[in-house]
Amino acid sequence: MTRMPRFTLSALTIAVALFSHVAFSQSDVPVDQQSLNEFEALTDATGEPGTLPSLPGLFVRALEHDSDLSRQRFELEATREEIPMARSRLLPQVTATGGYLWQDSTNVQTVEEIDEFGNTQRPGEIDETYWQIQLQQPLFSLERWRSVDVAGAQVSAAELQLAVIEQELAMQVSEAYIKAYLAAQRSGLLEAQQESLDLQVRQASRAFDLGVGNRVDLLEAQSRYDQAVSDAVEAENELDNALSELERLTGVMPSFKSSSPGELSSVTLNDEIGDVEQWLARTGQNLSVLLATEQQKIAQADTGVRRAGYYPELNLNLSYSDRSSDDPVRESEDYRAGVELSVPIYRGGYTNASVRQGERRIEAGQATVDNERNLAIQEVRRRIRALNGGQRRLEALNQAIASGQLFLEAAEKGEQLGLRDLVDVLDARASFYDQRIQYVDTVGNYALDMLALHSAVGGLEGQDLDRIMALLASMSTSVQVAR
Repeated sequence: MTRMPRFTLSALTIAVALFSHVAFSQSDVPVDQQSLNEFEALTDATGEPGTLPSLPGLFVRALEHDSDLSRQRFELEATREEIPMARSRLLPQVTATGGYLWQDSTNVQTVEEIDEFGNTQRPGEIDETYWQIQLQQPLFSLERWRSVDVAGAQVSAAELQLAVIEQELAMQVSEAYIKAYLAAQRSGLLEAQQESLDLQVRQASRAFDLGVGNRVDLLEAQSRYDQAVSDAVEAENELDNALSELERLTGVMPSFKSSSPGELSSVTLNDEIGDVEQWLARTGQNLSVLLATEQQKIAQADTGVRRAGYYPELNLNLSYSDRSSDDPVRESEDYRAGVELSVPIYRGGYTNASVRQGERRIEAGQATVDNERNLAIQEVRRRIRALNGGQRRLEALNQAIASGQLFLEAAEKGEQLGLRDLVDVLDARASFYDQRIQYVDTVGNYALDMLALHSAVGGLEGQDLDRIMALLASMSTSVQVAR
């Protein structure tokens, strides 16, 4: 039986040991130090002020909390029973039967055959009890033997299905986590922008009252401020939605501090993407590809069972029966032993049609495997393109932010010297904050693309989640990673 591939989110080990007693064995398994550290981080999964919540810790909570994952675990346990059920058909089958019979018969033996005392040779009314125990042992049954292979393939497919759902859950938690963090950072940027624009509005209002400003500048400043307030409300809604999604997935409400990012240029991308062909070579470990492959094996094993319909079956039958009756002729005690050979000759073409159906399903399974592999290859290429583009975009945004900072300072000095008006300053400030927001969003997209890339090759691990946390935390000097 093919075993489930390694899906090593190390937090999963903790979940297996502590939470999922239904789906996993009860034996003691040594836990590595990384898993212990992540277990200690569970109490900090919701995050303290100034601390980034633990993403692996939230995933561990999701492993226990997610109802769809619990359903799949029960489905796996139910599917595992297919193996002993299939194996039982190869073992002796013992049955016991018994019964009671009352009979009133009128026939030539009970009426015409009368002895000298006026009694019939056999009674017309009888009470009878009987019981029997029978054992049947299959000696040769290719169909039953191959049914065990089908059950093993079904269990392997169920294990892979569980791994697929776990990986999808990891991606859902990570996506909601990143969205929540980015929304918090956007909210912090917009709050800082509001404070700056509020000061600008007061200055414009004061200048207008003193007669050294104009109403157009005041209205422009107020309009920009109102727009920033609107954007901040939208960012708060996005944060609430992301937190709500995290609560649905994990059962807890983490806390993300809404603060402006620190020096964005300090964000460094340490992950080397590497050669595309190396990533493509690993798409065979994609969980969806492996699941489709295992489902094809089920079809192949099932077709083997169908082909076994051409072969004979040989059974050993042993039985003992005892009949007690008022009629001495019907009383008996029997011991029987026999070998029974059953040879299929003609079933109306059912076996041929069944085999052809199985062969078509094998071909359909192969097409599914090819399709999943093509999707995995396409996903890898798309994510690598996105990562390379994200790196170039971050480099460009770094330069744009540095230039925007200088332009804003120049615009402010130009306004003070009367060389620029307030609109120029507002435009420079809006552009500067927009660039910072774009930078934050680009880092978030980069993090999601990196997780999706590892997921596409079946290699998503706990250390990948740690690297994502470190990447996000590096955008803000006021945020630390929960350990």
